[in-house]
Amino acid sequence: MTGDPAPAGGAALRSLLEELPEDLAEVAFTHASWADRPPASYERLAFLGDSVLGLAVSEHLFPRFETYGAGELTKVRAQAVARQACADVARELDLPARLEAATPERAGIAAATLLESDRVLASVCEAVIGAVFLAFGYARVAPAVVAAFAGQVDEALRAPTDFKSDLQERLARSGDVVLYRIDLEEGPAHARRFVAVAVAGGREVGRGEGRTKKGAEQEAARRALDQLVPG
Repeated sequence: MTGDPAPAGGAALRSLLEELPEDLAEVAFTHASWADRPPASYERLAFLGDSVLGLAVSEHLFPRFETYGAGELTKVRAQAVARQACADVARELDLPARLEAATPERAGIAAATLLESDRVLASVCEAVIGAVFLAFGYARVAPAVVAAFAGQVDEALRAPTDFKSDLQERLARSGDVVLYRIDLEEGPAHARRFVAVAVAGGREVGRGEGRTKKGAEQEAARRALDQLVPG
């Protein structure tokens, strides 16, 4: 379990950010175009933070919704930690201001451009989570992450996103139609595993895995949307 409840909203996560060692904080707010070498940017921390975020939210959802199957839990989690959700939390934590303050005088990409990108803000949010995890450990960080994303979880429950519909709507603007195919179906009847591929314009735009065909298609659509959103 994630331990004692954290303060409401992002207060606990913001507090952890304030306590971050200077070296970790610097990396968490360094865009790759500003770094002397790739490991010095936030991308590696974002990779780690993405896993910490997913585990913390999963651990929160599992006992809270005892009647939900794996597919339902996966769908709620996917929406609650999606790029838009992370970008929204980044704004709630005032991370854009921190990113702007960290911009070097001769930045390869101006902060103003980066601040308009949900992709960048989501990555910075994940990087912060990765950084505080390294500094303070999972037991302290997980409750803070759950509190910061509580609104995103509630929104996912209140208004679940249909990624397939969203993807078709986006592709329709350019006259494309998305089709799905099942590339893999394996496992016993009680634990099937499907891999679906979303295809548009004759090319693969997303690939996802799920316990059902519909679940795999939704995940493929979600991944396709991640690729199509400019950032």
